[in-house]
Amino acid sequence: MTVMKYLYQAGIIFLFTFLGEVLSRMIPFPIPAAIWGLLLLFLALCLRLIRTEQIRESSTFLIALLPVLFVAPTVSLMEHVTALLGSLPGVIVLVVLSTVLTFLVAGRVTQSVRKKTGEDV
Repeated sequence: MTVMKYLYQAGIIFLFTFLGEVLSRMIPFPIPAAIWGLLLLFLALCLRLIRTEQIRESSTFLIALLPVLFVAPTVSLMEHVTALLGSLPGVIVLVVLSTVLTFLVAGRVTQSVRKKTGEDV
C-alpha cells in the first residue's frame, strides 16, 4: 500500500467531511456537519459514485482510531461528574431504552436481509 493511495482515500473522505460542513452552514436544520458528511458519503456509495474499494483502507484505519478519539470527552465528563449525578436516572433510562431499540432494529434488519438473500433465519 503506497502513501499516495492512503492520501487519495483520505482525500475522498475529507471531501465529504467538507461538503457536510458546507451543507451544515447552508441548511438551517440543527444537524451536525459530520452527520451531513456521512449522509453524503452514504448516498455516494449507494449511487455508486464511489466504490468501497476507493476508501476501504483509510476508512478502516479511521475506524480503528475511534476509541482514542473518545478519551478526551470521557475525561472531560469525569471532571463534571457531580453535575451529572442529578441527571443519572434519566441517562440510565435513555441508555437502556436506546440499547433495546437498537437491538430490535438491528435484529429486524438482519432478518430482512437474510430472507432476501435466501439464508436461513
